[in-house]
Amino acid sequence: MLLIFYFIVVCMFLQQMSLEQNNNIEYICPMFQLGKTIISEEILDKNFVCNLSACLGSCCVEGEAGAPVSKQEAIVLKKIFPQIKSYLRPEGIDAIEKQGVYTENPIGDFETPLIDGKECAYAIFDQNNTAKCAIEVAYKEGKTDFYKPISCHLYPIRVKEYSTLTAVNYHSWPICNDACILGNELKIPTYQFVKVALVRRFGQEWYDELDELAKEYYFNKSKKKPNKK
Repeated sequence: MLLIFYFIVVCMFLQQMSLEQNNNIEYICPMFQLGKTIISEEILDKNFVCNLSACLGSCCVEGEAGAPVSKQEAIVLKKIFPQIKSYLRPEGIDAIEKQGVYTENPIGDFETPLIDGKECAYAIFDQNNTAKCAIEVAYKEGKTDFYKPISCHLYPIRVKEYSTLTAVNYHSWPICNDACILGNELKIPTYQFVKVALVRRFGQEWYDELDELAKEYYFNKSKKKPNKK
């Protein structure tokens, strides 16, 4: 049942993207629909487990922009800044006080501010020089009830809202190669690695349905493999 929807879903999604992005379609990958979400096969096919000892939290440092922040999260960041301020580095506090707890990019989306165009203003470093999220540290110590921006929690999954559908895609980034290697060693697909974040974003029922679809997907895929003699 799952596979018969692919062609229709991809066509619908490409049409939607074409209308909303002025025909600027960057990539095409197989997808399937679950409710009002359209999901890339890659989150089922690609294995992923963060390997902080190898990457040292590079995702908080590398890149040309801050982490995506929703409008609701922007309000939350303003509210919790006094609660997390003591966890931030002086340069992080300075960047936030100058730029705001979030910034707005040229297309109107919100992002976390950066320090001199480099690491996230909310990034802190431990004794091993591993980058961590100050918001997450404050949350774990009971100082705030906000974990961290959902875009960070979901990574390497990226979510994009369209007028009728929400796209759930896998984001490939070379700095996460060690996470892919560890994921392959442990045989943990991306959607399972970010289960808590997906439940936080879409709900337990949605995730349970995704898990059932994944089992069907793996079963159908295994039937296509040639038998080894």
